[in-house]
Amino acid sequence: MAAITAAMVKELRESTGAGMMECKKALTEADGDMEAAVDVLRKSGAAKVEKKAGRIAAEGLTRVASEGNTAVVAEVNSETDFVAKNAIFQEFVQFVADTALKSSVEKAGDGEDVCDILGLKSELEEKTLTIGEKLSIRRFAKISGDCVASYTHGGGRIGVIVAADGASGDAVQEALTNVAMQIAAMNPQYISRDDMSDAELAKLREIIQESALNDPATLPKPILNKLIEKAVTDKVWSDEDIAIYNEKKSNMQYLFNFLSKEAAEQLAQLALADRDAITSDKIFHGLVEGRVSKQLKEICLLDQVYVKAEDGKQTVAAYLAQVAKKVGADFKLKGFVRFETGEGIEKKVDDFAAEVAAQAGL
Repeated sequence: MAAITAAMVKELRESTGAGMMECKKALTEADGDMEAAVDVLRKSGAAKVEKKAGRIAAEGLTRVASEGNTAVVAEVNSETDFVAKNAIFQEFVQFVADTALKSSVEKAGDGEDVCDILGLKSELEEKTLTIGEKLSIRRFAKISGDCVASYTHGGGRIGVIVAADGASGDAVQEALTNVAMQIAAMNPQYISRDDMSDAELAKLREIIQESALNDPATLPKPILNKLIEKAVTDKVWSDEDIAIYNEKKSNMQYLFNFLSKEAAEQLAQLALADRDAITSDKIFHGLVEGRVSKQLKEICLLDQVYVKAEDGKQTVAAYLAQVAKKVGADFKLKGFVRFETGEGIEKKVDDFAAEVAAQAGL
């Protein structure tokens, strides 16, 4: 049996990042053979990865990378936000982004085995061994154009890539970087309303219509007054709410501050029961279309107010038109991708007291 020295443990630890006791155990098992000890650690790491497979990794980081006219954004998850601050983990996430950039695959995620697609299984196992938490290469996406830009926010909590066609150069690059910052901050869903399908627009109108019917206080006054009249005349409301209405009706603006919760719910039920008549009303139609237009300004990038607008009014479309005029080229946004770490992942909420009680058999 070869003697295991502190220097050997130190060398193995520095080359693998594994714990001191794990390195000593691996060297003992490998009879001092450094390469064999690395294999022991790898096998041990694979076993640990298997044990951690059922855990939820919803924290982590995004990283971006670019080369020429192509940019990529990648997300790697960890179990805790503490690990996201770890330099080894941060370097690994950047390595994943760099690997994805060189990959022939344009996009991966949403249940696909991204780790296998990128050929990073062994690297992932090694980092899981080193860091001690379940790690998951969740997704990546690439974008190409005549000019591309990227931006990360919150230390990598949000990663954005954006591309345009028709022009390039420093001024366009700067403009796209500003747009990437806009996307990170305002989270648009589309470049413009033209990118929305008829089905998506119909769904948006439906949601806004249902929201209005379920919130009578926001309905146009003529429609609201008819509903209240029915609630009072047909004794849908309680005597107390009717009395409150008669007392406050001269100042309808604050009526719902005094009515009971039940009274508001009863009005909503009346509105839903009279849905056909209300939705065919021109006044209600105008309300819905106004809210649709407002919503489109929030979810469509070009319609949003530019976050750096000096007058607080300039839209992103106007800002880009200003840049296009300056560079003497008509360029168009081609697309963008925005990743926010952990979005769509159901996070586990640990009950420490319950866990202790369970272990104690209480």
